[in-house]
Formats: sequence, C-alpha cells, structure tokens
Amino acid sequence: MKLAALLLLPAALALAPPKNDLLLRLARGEAVEEAPVWLFRQAGRHMAEYNAYKEKTGKHFLQLLDDPLDVAEVTLQPLRRYGVDAAILFSDILVVPQALDVRVEMPGGKGIVVPEPLTTGPALLEAAKKAAADPAALVAKRLNHVTRAVSEIRSAQLAEDLDRTLLGFSAAPWTLLFYTVGGSSRNQPPGIDFARANPDETHAMLEAYTDLVVEYMSAQVAAGAHALQVFEAMGMTLGRHDFEVLALPHLESLAQKLKARHPDVPLLVFARGVEDPAGVNAKLQSFGYDVITLDTAADRAASRSSLGAGQVLQGNLDPKLLLADGSSEAKLHDELEAMLGALGPDKLIANLGEGLMGKEDQGLVNAFVDDVHATSRKLIAERNAVASR
Repeated sequence: MKLAALLLLPAALALAPPKNDLLLRLARGEAVEEAPVWLFRQAGRHMAEYNAYKEKTGKHFLQLLDDPLDVAEVTLQPLRRYGVDAAILFSDILVVPQALDVRVEMPGGKGIVVPEPLTTGPALLEAAKKAAADPAALVAKRLNHVTRAVSEIRSAQLAEDLDRTLLGFSAAPWTLLFYTVGGSSRNQPPGIDFARANPDETHAMLEAYTDLVVEYMSAQVAAGAHALQVFEAMGMTLGRHDFEVLALPHLESLAQKLKARHPDVPLLVFARGVEDPAGVNAKLQSFGYDVITLDTAADRAASRSSLGAGQVLQGNLDPKLLLADGSSEAKLHDELEAMLGALGPDKLIANLGEGLMGKEDQGLVNAFVDDVHATSRKLIAERNAVASR
C-alpha cells in the first residue's frame, strides 16, 4: 500500500541514532553482541511486494525513483519482511549523471542504458564544468527528489517502528564516468577506451564527479542517512595500473572530504571485481573507509590476515545460495559458519558479495538473515566466555 504523505522530521530527530544501531556500532569499531546483516539490492525485484507495487502503480523502476513516496515505500518493504539491520536508499547510481542531463532509459529486458553517452572530449569537459561550477546548488536543484526521499524514509521508519540504520549511497567517480561515456556492464571497452584517449578531460570529469558526490552524499546525511556506502561497481574494467590512476585517487579524495565533513558517519566501500583485491582493499583501508566489502571471489582468510583483526569487513555470501534451485537452509548455514569463522562474527557486517538479481527465494533470504543473528550471537558469546576464564 502506498505511503501517505508524511511530515518531514525535525532535523534533530532525523539525525538521531536509530533504535537498531547494531550496524553503526560495529562500523565505528564498538563491541557488538551479534553480527549485523543487510543485503545488496535488498529492495526490489526478488520481492513479491515490489512486483505487486509496480503493477499497481503502473510505473517502471526509473519512474519509481522520481517520487519520494514511492522510494520510501520500496525501501521499507524488505524491513517489513526481514530482520535486516539496515535499510538502503532505493535509488540508482545513474541519478548523478542524470543531474548533468545525461539521458538514462530503461527499455524492457535490456536493463538501464545511456542512449546518448558523451563520446567526445569537449562534451565531457562541458559536463565537468557544469558539475564543478556549484555542485551543492546542482544537488539541491537536480537531486532534491533523492534527498526528500531520505527524509520520507526516516519518517516512515519511525511511523512503522522500523527504526533501523539508513544507508545512503553513491557510485564512485570512476563508475560514474564509465557509464557517462558509454560503457556498460554488457559492453565495457567504450569506458576505458575513452579514458585512455582523452586523459585530460577524463581527469577533469573525475574531479568534478568527486566533488559532486561529496555534496550528494552530504545532502543524504543532512536528510537523515546514518552511514554511507560507496560503490566502485565498474572497477573490474581496469587493470591495476589504470585503477591506481583513474579510480584510487578519487576514492581517496572522496573519503577525505566526507570524513572532514562528517567524522562520525561511517563510510563503507565496495570495489567489486578489481585486480589485486588485497592491495586495493589495503589502500582503501588507509584512506579511512570504516568498512571494506569483499566480493564473492575474495579469499576470506587472506583478506582478514592482510587487513588485520580489527578491520570491519562486509560481505561476501554468494547470492546463488539464495536461489531455491540447488540450495537449502542447511547449505546456507554451512556457508554462513564458514564465512563467520574466517572473517569473525564480531567484525563482520554479513552481506552478499554481489547484489540480488531478482529470482532469489524469499524463504531462503529470511533464513539467512535470521541465521546470521543466531549463529553470530552464539559464536560471540562462546568467544567471550572463553576470554573471561
């Protein structure tokens, strides 16, 4: 049922810690009694409620994103069904290029596409100038529907007694540029080819996107987001050298600028599928990101060893284990125990190593979420008992 319009929260209430602050406490390095859990793309296609809501409203994904009340409704759907410890803003990484008049479409069966990418250096430089002129004003004018949605989500969370950590998010600068110039998950060469052929314009755009993302994520915090997730979703398109040139400097700048403004707001980062993940994640750790996400291919033991016992990690269950065909609650439990054992029940935000794709079984998702809490609580209690002897 669509949410009724709600009064926006007073600033003090919007920024107050949530009742369920488990994820926030762990991200800040505090002791926890059990591992927090949420899921990449937890709102959306795998949920019967979402599909019914789309049918009722007659809207496709991009149209839902335009209405803060629709966004709030879809964001809360997994909180009503599952015991996840966080909501994540229902949005898309490409709303940022949209703010620069990069057209985004969603033709049936083809996912989200950029039909008219910026394919020349001058066109990209013009977009960079537009973004850099006054990024705060640009966010206020072109992305205010997103920040209004954050406020609506917080209001709805309190109204429905679903007061859990709210995560804001954005793509990192390289991922944004990659799509802006015509790269896609199905056709990757245009992104990196453009960057190599137009280095000056590329770096100008990456710097402009960095400052724009800082303003965009800061606006989400001001509207009520408790923590911020950064997605370098297309980092895997770059070899190690290109990643160090095109992605890492801007991930560092992003962390430094956001931490300067919001020192108490945890920053979570996910560099998916990158070459030399141990080296990349160690760099991200040095930049000040509070939580480092592991993808499904990550070596758990090596990641824990290289990043240290105190580093909070996030991940990295294979979402295929949430498909009814070939999986079971017993298989899920065994994999969960292995994940908690390798990464630590008290230093892990349990999550996936990739996003939900839309065909996952809701019963298995629910079983995983509940099992994370029960099993991690048991393991932490056993560890504490041994330590106190």
